Amino acid sequence: MKLLLVAAAALIDPDCRVLIAQRPQDKPLGGLWEFPGGKVEWNERPEEALIRELHEELGIIVEEACLAPLTFARFAYPDFHLLMPLYICRRWKGFVVARENQALKWVFPKDLRAYPMPPADAPLIPALIDLLG
Repeated sequence: MKLLLVAAAALIDPDCRVLIAQRPQDKPLGGLWEFPGGKVEWNERPEEALIRELHEELGIIVEEACLAPLTFARFAYPDFHLLMPLYICRRWKGFVVARENQALKWVFPKDLRAYPMPPADAPLIPALIDLLG
């Protein structure tokens, strides 16, 4: 089975809320909420991919030193096996903007379960609740 490496970020604002983005309806798992990030290309480290994806999707500039690994998730989809490290990020340059017209929400960790998420994202919630309360 093919292994897909995806890096994700829990962007945390000063109120300890986490940013989630809604997947476009026309994409697989459309309408579900996820942590921002994306696929790691063959010549990238997860941190590099995350910095690239956060700029492309949200218009922010993140320095690698501002990414702290928190946990990871894995999930076997029918066509591939997904491995997703989750990084915490509390500091970035610029303002978060939905550059791909996706809906964005800042949510307290304890409220994340109210948003339907892909099977790989949901297991990340307990680590965020433990970290942020």
